Amino acid sequence: MKISSVSTVFFALVLGLGFTSGGIAQAGESEAWEALREGRAVLMLRHALAPGTGDPDNFKIDDCSTQRNLNDRGREQARAWKPYLAEHGITEARVFSSQWCRCLETAREMDLGPVEEMTSLNSFFRNRGDGSMQTGQTIAIVNELEPGPPVVLVSHQVNVTALTDVFPSSNEGVVIALPLSDNPTVLARVSPER
Repeated sequence: MKISSVSTVFFALVLGLGFTSGGIAQAGESEAWEALREGRAVLMLRHALAPGTGDPDNFKIDDCSTQRNLNDRGREQARAWKPYLAEHGITEARVFSSQWCRCLETAREMDLGPVEEMTSLNSFFRNRGDGSMQTGQTIAIVNELEPGPPVVLVSHQVNVTALTDVFPSSNEGVVIALPLSDNPTVLARVSPER
């Protein structure tokens, strides 16, 4: 009988902790959205689905036909951000993008406002040695932005991972506290598909 009482208490405690940690996770994500709305955080995301890895050998930055691009599913994913962000009180944003066509198309399909190219968000998949420099540039540029609507950065897996240590799926984003730094605080991982 004593063992069963201990087991019951243990089970209740574990069950209670499960609910508590779920509530904390919910509260954490809610706080992340609030920080993004209030300009105390930015959203950085990996472009939507563009099948394959890297880019073809004949890659040219100004020629989308030489690049790996979004497919129909990827365009649907990118468009899903607008209603998803609206559910969290964000209907417009300052959107910055890598110059790669798959990022620019993701940013434009999000339809949150004009899209501005930011070269520091360009992929360094082929030139890993450029990662630290580009990450530092992104940190500096974002930290110098004037107050205004929320900031969205559309980039690549390598860029997101270099800044946050998060390996995002296609079309997954991270809400990162400001100011950015070499060791930023990730407030939440978010995606319209979650």
